Amino acid sequence: MDTNVVIAGGGLNGAALALALAGAGLSVTIVDPAAAKARMREGFDGRSYALAIASQRVLGGLGLWQDLQKDGQPILEIKVSDGRAGEGPSPFVLEFDHAELEEGPMGSMVEDRNLRPALLAALEAESRISRIDGVSLTDHTAADGSVSVTLSNGQVLTASCLVAADGRESPTRLRAGIGRVVWSYGQTALVCAIEHELPHHGIAHQFFMPAGPLAVLPLKGNRCSIVWTERTGAAEEINALDDAGYLDVLRPRFGSFLGEISLAGARFTYPLGLSLAHAFVAPRLALLGDAAHAVHPIAGQGLNAGLRDVAALAEVLVDAHRRGEDIGRPEVLERYQLWRRFDATALAIATDGFNRLFSNDNSFLRLGRDLGLALVNHAPGLRRGFMREAAGLTGTLPRLAEGRPL
Repeated sequence: MDTNVVIAGGGLNGAALALALAGAGLSVTIVDPAAAKARMREGFDGRSYALAIASQRVLGGLGLWQDLQKDGQPILEIKVSDGRAGEGPSPFVLEFDHAELEEGPMGSMVEDRNLRPALLAALEAESRISRIDGVSLTDHTAADGSVSVTLSNGQVLTASCLVAADGRESPTRLRAGIGRVVWSYGQTALVCAIEHELPHHGIAHQFFMPAGPLAVLPLKGNRCSIVWTERTGAAEEINALDDAGYLDVLRPRFGSFLGEISLAGARFTYPLGLSLAHAFVAPRLALLGDAAHAVHPIAGQGLNAGLRDVAALAEVLVDAHRRGEDIGRPEVLERYQLWRRFDATALAIATDGFNRLFSNDNSFLRLGRDLGLALVNHAPGLRRGFMREAAGLTGTLPRLAEGRPL
């Protein structure tokens, strides 16, 4: 074997898995079509992430969280409400307070420009990880004892297992013949960071507008990350505006509760849809992150779900390796699928349902939504259950997600 595991894709999930496996003694090769310099560039894609408690623990197990949390903003409270542009939120507000959890804040906001370089620097420092950048994986063939991987530069690698971490359109998944459930929501996320006059006090807001949710997520200092969902046609028109025009459209949706606002960086757009693979494994292959499941950002669970995949797959492969098993055998990879597929499917169904329920202006549904928010707000046990679910503290957790070493 050239390496124990080949990972197609060097993004956040692929890098985290490589670090977890290498830290437990396996050799890993990452193949990524992006050049290393492009991935290291500050402001690579303009995103910030709401990292749940379980995700923070995973990053802690990789030796990264202690430094990352210095630049992170704890989420101390979440307020969820219905609303319309220019009218403000409805009087029925669902509030989640971190004081209700023994574990502390439900999550922390971390900027991509901090998280990505930290992961890449850790990859560079790990001798068991090899990186092949600017090259794509063009073919793979599974055999009884290994998988053969062909690269666009003609190089051929052999490994025990191949992991597809190459995004929702995953060429590796397609070559393996794994189909998926996929559809577009006809929505686009407008993403940016803003500066504001008044302090946010660590409070995250989720406003449900007729066209889609508007998330206001606290960052360090008087800044917030905005994930603003609009119908795709409207989003294209808004994004074509200059910065002043863009802010003019945002202000009536955002409101004045944080005072005057201004842009604090570049603007980005991301088309929204659902993608769920029919299977998470194939001969000598496991799907990871968006290659397996990509959901609406309505609950901020995209990266959190990917890191749960990382923790589960790393545990399955490391435990099998320690027992002397062939880590690419179907019975080994099936353990990963059994662990993660139900959870990922439930998340996809939940986010799809919430988006359909809240992204409309039907008066009867609006009344039902408001009453539902009020009901949950006055049911401490139910509210706390939602909080633990969002924090990644429910179900059978991998050791890394529990804060334990592999």
